[in-house]
Amino acid sequence: MESIKVAVLDDYQGLSKPQFVKLDPAKFDVTYLEDTLLPYSHKDTPQTVQHELVQRLSPYQVISTMRERTPFPADLVQQLPNLKLLLTTGLRNAALDLEAFRKRGIPVAGSSERSPKASKSLGFDSTTQHCVAMIMALARGIAQDDLSVKTGGWQRRTAMGLAGKTVGILGLGRLGVNVAKIMNVAFGMRVIAWSTNLTQEAADEKAQGAGLPVVNSDGEKTFKAVSRDEFFRTADVISLHLVLSDRSRGIVSASDLSKMKPSAMLVNTSRGPLIVEKDLLETVKAGHIRGVALDVFDLEPLPANSEWRSQDWGKNGTSEVLLTPHMGYVEGDHLSDWYQQQVENLERWTQGQELTDRLA
Repeated sequence: MESIKVAVLDDYQGLSKPQFVKLDPAKFDVTYLEDTLLPYSHKDTPQTVQHELVQRLSPYQVISTMRERTPFPADLVQQLPNLKLLLTTGLRNAALDLEAFRKRGIPVAGSSERSPKASKSLGFDSTTQHCVAMIMALARGIAQDDLSVKTGGWQRRTAMGLAGKTVGILGLGRLGVNVAKIMNVAFGMRVIAWSTNLTQEAADEKAQGAGLPVVNSDGEKTFKAVSRDEFFRTADVISLHLVLSDRSRGIVSASDLSKMKPSAMLVNTSRGPLIVEKDLLETVKAGHIRGVALDVFDLEPLPANSEWRSQDWGKNGTSEVLLTPHMGYVEGDHLSDWYQQQVENLERWTQGQELTDRLA
C-alpha cells in the first residue's frame, strides 16, 4: 500500500515534528515545508496563485497548515488534484476559502483550545498576555532602552505611567474585555470603549460578565461606552480587538489618528488591515503620537523592504515603534497541542471516523 503524502506548512518553530513523528512511517510520508512562499495578505481571494506554490503542494493528499500563514483561495484549491484533507490550527482561519473546499468535497478540520476554563475566565489567554506585554513595553520604553544599553547608551526618555490614565478598547469582545479588565484592575486605568454598535447597556453587561461592578468607586461606569470622537480624542492607550471583516477593514484612518493626543499610544494585536496602513505610517513618521506597538500587519510575513523595518523610529521627531512578528497566539504548549489534535484527526480520517472540530 502506497503511503499517504502529508505536507506540514509554515511551522516556523518546528513544534509539529514531535507530534507527526508518532505516525506510522509505513503509512505516512511527512514533509515539513517551513518557508512561506505566498505571504498572507488578509485580502479576499487573490486573482492569481504563484505557480511555484501549486507545484510544491500538488503531490500531497493531506496538508497541515498554520492559521493565516499560507492562503488557500479557491483558485489554489482547484489546482491541487491530490488533496483529500486539510488540517488547520485554531477554529477560524480567514486564509481558507471553505466554500471551495466544500465544493470539492475536501474536509477541513481545525484545532480547539483545551486549556483550563479557569485560565480563560481570568483572561490569561495567549493573545491577552501578549497585548498587555506590548502596552507595558511601549509605555516603559523597554525595547528602546534595551537597545540603548546594549549599544553603549543609557537613559533616552521618560517612561509613561499608566495609573489613572485612560485605556480605549476598540471592540469589547472576549479579548477586549480581558485586556480592559487587566488594565483596570492591575494598573488602575479608566476604561472607555467604542465600536460601531456598542451601547452602554452592552458595555455594562460586559463589565458584569467580567466580574466587575457596573459603576466603580468614583461613581463612573467601569466600562464606559463613548462616541467615536471622544474615544480617539481622550484615550491615552488605544488597543484594537475587532475581527477583520469587510465592515471593519480600515476602520481606523487618518481622521481618527489625527484626533489622538500627542502623548497617546496605539496597540494592534488583532489584524493589520483594521488600520489604514499608509495613514498610520504618516502619523508615526510625523511623530503625532507617542508610540505604536504592532503584532500584525497587512502582509505577513512582513516584507524585508517594509518601512516598518527600521531602527530609526523614535528619532528625529518620529514616534516610537514596537514590532513583534504576529506572536499573539504563538505559545509553545498551545501550538503543540493543536498539532497533536491534527495528528489525532489524521488518524481518524484514515480509519473512516468522524473528524473533530470539522470546519468544512
